[in-house]
Amino acid sequence: MVRGCLKAGLAVFLLILVGTIPAVDSKIGQHSGGREAMWYRKLDNHVVQCELCPRRCVIPSGKRGFCRVRENRNGVLYSLVYGRPCSINREPIEKAPFFHFLPGRERLTLATVGCNQRCRYCQNWEISQAKPEDVPAETMSPEEVVALAERLKLPVICFTYTEPVVFYEYMYDIARQARSRGIRTAVVSGGYVNPQPLESLCRVVDAIKIDLKGFTPEFYERVCGSTLAPVLSACRTVAQSGVHLELVNLVVPGFNDDSTTIRRMCEWIRDSLGDTIPVHFTRFHPDYKLLNSPATPVATLERAVRMARRTGLKYVYVGNVPGHPDENTYCPDCGKKLIGRQGFTVTENNIANGRCRFCGCRISGVWR
Repeated sequence: MVRGCLKAGLAVFLLILVGTIPAVDSKIGQHSGGREAMWYRKLDNHVVQCELCPRRCVIPSGKRGFCRVRENRNGVLYSLVYGRPCSINREPIEKAPFFHFLPGRERLTLATVGCNQRCRYCQNWEISQAKPEDVPAETMSPEEVVALAERLKLPVICFTYTEPVVFYEYMYDIARQARSRGIRTAVVSGGYVNPQPLESLCRVVDAIKIDLKGFTPEFYERVCGSTLAPVLSACRTVAQSGVHLELVNLVVPGFNDDSTTIRRMCEWIRDSLGDTIPVHFTRFHPDYKLLNSPATPVATLERAVRMARRTGLKYVYVGNVPGHPDENTYCPDCGKKLIGRQGFTVTENNIANGRCRFCGCRISGVWR
């Protein structure tokens, strides 16, 4: 969880890790810079239409889109957060969570402010629901981000915490730079993005985790302020691209925890994406605008896991319950424990060359 990404905290982190603090732009609120956006079209009278996400915001000159970080300046759409991370950290890849992508490795995490959804339970709402001028940030070019990962010997740069779609241009350029230097990139996203930008992104990144927040249009409208269909489309796009995909479903009591909906979601994943997609059923903790909702009972998560396995999904996990047996990876053929986990720590790994060390079954994922 990210909390209060203060300028001092970010600067101290960089000082400790790399021995230097990038210059801080004291005029962050003025946004004299920025980079032209990649996905938009020009309309009449200096109006533009953003084509990055399903909202397709029509933005008059001097105004911003729904995400608060893309601004029309005299008929040209700009990203206000390009090169302006508000959070940088190093964490286990398991925290994403990615369980079938380089287990036991650390990642360099990065985020800017902004989001194109309005989830009522957001744990990082201080930055996801903020405007760029409201949150201190550092100035770091894509080259500097990749150089930091190299210096720290981190094999993965992960775009996370807020919604990476809204800092698409920054993410895209970092990913291209990283690939040229042998560093992988991973995206933690809500999947609320249009097909063409997502297809382009899939050509430069290595892994994407999508939060499939619910499985009814009503849930997305009520809890996320968005729509379900584009997220399902994004899941299919990633699965078909060959980029490693994992899914997370945060199970919120009274909102998306009924057995019928969970079973339908699992059947859709099996039929549309494949039975080897890792699926994480994650425990909800009260936050933001759902402070009065109870935490998810562990029994509810266990019920979801059982249903998913009966549906035929091979890799299903319980999340946010450290020490639970279902945070381990088991071979779908022989049933032996392959990867043992205690929270975000990998305690054992019995996968060799992508196969079960005990029976030789091929295990879906990116292991080295």
